[in-house]
Amino acid sequence: MKSKKLKARVGIYTAGLKVYWDQFEGLRERLIEYGKHIGLMIEDYAEVYNYGMVDDEYSGRAAGEWFNEKNVDLIFCHSGTYFTSSSVLPIHQINSAPVIILNLQPTPQMNYGVTTTGEWLAHCGACPVPELTNALHRAGIPYRTVNGLLGLNETPEISMTDEVTYMRDEAKLAKHKIVEWVKAASVKRTLQHSRFGFLGNNYSGMLDMYSDFAMIQAQTGCHVEILEMCDLDESFVKVTDEDIDAKLKEIHEFFTISGDSPSEPLAKKPTDEQLNWSARVAVAQQKMVDQYDLDAIAYYYHGKNDNHYEQVQSGFIVGHSLLTSKGVPCSGEGDLKTALSMKICDVLGVGGSFCEIVATDYIYQTIILGHDGPFHINISDGKPVLRGMGVYHGKRGQGVSVEANVIRGPVTMLGTTQTKEGSLKFIISEGEAIKKPILTIGNTQTHIKFSVDPDSYMDKWFNEAPTHHLAMSVGHNAELFKKVACMLNIEYVVI
Repeated sequence: MKSKKLKARVGIYTAGLKVYWDQFEGLRERLIEYGKHIGLMIEDYAEVYNYGMVDDEYSGRAAGEWFNEKNVDLIFCHSGTYFTSSSVLPIHQINSAPVIILNLQPTPQMNYGVTTTGEWLAHCGACPVPELTNALHRAGIPYRTVNGLLGLNETPEISMTDEVTYMRDEAKLAKHKIVEWVKAASVKRTLQHSRFGFLGNNYSGMLDMYSDFAMIQAQTGCHVEILEMCDLDESFVKVTDEDIDAKLKEIHEFFTISGDSPSEPLAKKPTDEQLNWSARVAVAQQKMVDQYDLDAIAYYYHGKNDNHYEQVQSGFIVGHSLLTSKGVPCSGEGDLKTALSMKICDVLGVGGSFCEIVATDYIYQTIILGHDGPFHINISDGKPVLRGMGVYHGKRGQGVSVEANVIRGPVTMLGTTQTKEGSLKFIISEGEAIKKPILTIGNTQTHIKFSVDPDSYMDKWFNEAPTHHLAMSVGHNAELFKKVACMLNIEYVVI
């Protein structure tokens, strides 16, 4: 099983003015080379399609059609020198991919004593940007800008000044922003080719969990495959003893097997029977994922009278944690919106663990976040612990659960909710995971310290009408998540 993470298809062009080329020898070629440098900057993250120079309305129309043929997800407009907005606007009227205007000056300072008009024109990329933004705005075309230095590691022979700027902060920050846009575009492309499984149903009565499948596909592009427990059972009955042995080996590699909890009588050392059952269910889960080509799963099953399906779901958490670590995030209680948050985090390589508010610690000034469901093992602070559960609180059944916390350091919460208008909305919040004692009851838990006190933070979070689940990622990723929201045209708020 291989996680589906698709590279974005990114278009680039350099904008200039055709009448300059006969007047200033070498200027056109110099600017094209600058554009190629930008392509090299992102080639590890994207499929790059560089049209080259756009310098009049004819080449602008041709570029727009060419980018359509290449099915690009994002276009970088490299402002090489002055250009007329009428040359560039047709590109974005013909092609609807989001546009990012790059104003990247080759040098931090011109050599004023010897600089000619032709030399100056190679450094005046900022000059036409207001004209272009005005035209795009009046045409109803959204845009963003990145300003800074080009970041060359050698100076072109034609230049009259030092253009080696890769070590300067203005170049590093510009490159960072450009790469973030490319990664955000990769999220969009990946979601457009993703299949989310919805297994079973929602937890009855959790109104915030309920999702409109058509709305999810309309706003993200991902397909929702509705699955029943019998679809999982089809794989379950095919599991062999060899499959179970291999999965048990994987479980022992990933997890620490607990003893009895010192505080919770319901949390015991998992029995061999429980571990074998969880391994068998985990094999079936992976087989189902392969059969239906799933990239994420939202699940919940409410069974009665200890029926077979209820017994199967008692092994869900271990297998779904393993799947989450392999790039198939799994969210409990039928929470499709948080499965989306988790998938976004995973595509970006920053984790994405299933969380809710556990409690507030007013002594440490933290909010404890976690859940009794799947955990993203790859962002664990040490080996997660498996505990046998006598009962899943508030739910039917029993089984094995994961107890862990997220690695210490910067973290970012990504919540996906739905507005009263029926649109998705991202709620983004940065904090710090700190090492403090957690409950030994078989739940994942992490102490998070925010920039404000817990009560002030919760005031802000609750006022955004969130769902009660969210995805926790590692690193400070607010700017990155904002770019994903822009690529998906989803409303967002940062608190």
